[in-house]
Amino acid sequence: MSKGAASAARGIAAGVLAALLVAPAGTVLHRQAVVISGVDVPWGVCAALLLLASVQLWLAAWSRSVVPTAVAGLVGYAAVGLFSSAGPDKQLVLGDVAGNVWVFGIAGVTLLMLAVAHRLRARRPTAVEPSAG
Repeated sequence: MSKGAASAARGIAAGVLAALLVAPAGTVLHRQAVVISGVDVPWGVCAALLLLASVQLWLAAWSRSVVPTAVAGLVGYAAVGLFSSAGPDKQLVLGDVAGNVWVFGIAGVTLLMLAVAHRLRARRPTAVEPSAG
């Protein structure tokens, strides 16, 4: 196996593992809310999406590639889709505001982190050649 293929396989494996950790953690977290003056403020969905974004950004920085970020987004979205498609008594993600923001926010955060990772990768400084003087 070539160095590039091994690096890609390692990045994909890291993306899958990260998604399988973030999806259940975010699913548990997204329902958290605090009552302020009688109004439910859903802080958990923001924290879950921030967790996803930070893990995806870390994957991009670690691997110096956008592939693990994309894999984490796709696998995470699929896992949360499974959590939301269980039977009525077994659903972990409901079709309410917090559930919809969590499900569709995964796609939005993934696209945003792909753009950020691509931009950071493009701005990475190249090796400076020594002057011949």
